[in-house]
Amino acid sequence: MLLSISIIIAYILDRLIGDPKAIPHPVVLIGNCISKLEKIIRKSDFKNLKAAGLLFPLLIVGGTYLIVSLLLELSKLVDPILFIFIQIILISSTVATKGLADAGLGIYRLLVKKDMEQARFSLSMIVGRDTKNLDEAEITRGTVETVAENIVDAIISPLFFALIGGAPLAMAYRATNTLDSMIGYKNEKYKDLGWASARLDDILNFIPARITGLLLIVASLLLRLDAKKAFTIIMRDAKLHPSPNSGIPECAVAGALQVQLGGTNYYKGIPSHRAVMGDRYKPLQADDILKTVKMMKASVNVFIGIILLGVVVSVLL
Repeated sequence: MLLSISIIIAYILDRLIGDPKAIPHPVVLIGNCISKLEKIIRKSDFKNLKAAGLLFPLLIVGGTYLIVSLLLELSKLVDPILFIFIQIILISSTVATKGLADAGLGIYRLLVKKDMEQARFSLSMIVGRDTKNLDEAEITRGTVETVAENIVDAIISPLFFALIGGAPLAMAYRATNTLDSMIGYKNEKYKDLGWASARLDDILNFIPARITGLLLIVASLLLRLDAKKAFTIIMRDAKLHPSPNSGIPECAVAGALQVQLGGTNYYKGIPSHRAVMGDRYKPLQADDILKTVKMMKASVNVFIGIILLGVVVSVLL
């Protein structure tokens, strides 16, 4: 019960404060370790990069779990209150509700003001695709897809693993997700070195992604969007996404908003074609970003509500 309360407080902290820029974020430290490990491996001239790729989950994810566990155990010896405080802060740092909402809403406001150049630049900060020549509909698509996908990666998954194993497991998940974002590509540079990190990320997100799909359907009901269509598009189109997990939240949003996501993106001028998801009842427009952020917040509120209900039931019993 204490862990559940800590998670609820951590989520509230993230919603109110987000990630303070004055304090070094743990994910930044993890990213630095990943970069250093990659340099060591490449300088060592490993003959089998696939085997070397196993070092990333073992050292980065395993090391993160051990360090956070040790920190919490030491804090518990000093003072139980300090232990609770550190656990709340660490769990809060694994969640990015405010940051994700702010990024999406920032682009929405720029589109409303018709500041296309700045909107393209802001989108380029959160996606890997080329944004220089995108129109409003494509900027909206990029933003909606990113917000939808990251409901799993940046919110539900870390909260899910925090429920199972507290801050150590939540932070280990964030280490996995950071590995995937840095080296989990299927290009020539990382297809061997990053395979294990990408596979582990897929495995860890498998259950949270499906929980997120259900939460987004409930959110659609609460927001009076098309919940039936959200379910239909998940069942029909999620399997078309190259990721076994990302298609679920994207399809839920596409169905609920009655729009079509996916299609062709450009990366350094090279086209990348992806299956479309959803039915194009209406063209994408800036307001769809606002609706997606509302769906994100509502779905996470439902998840937190379930945790709170569990606390109340435990108290009553």
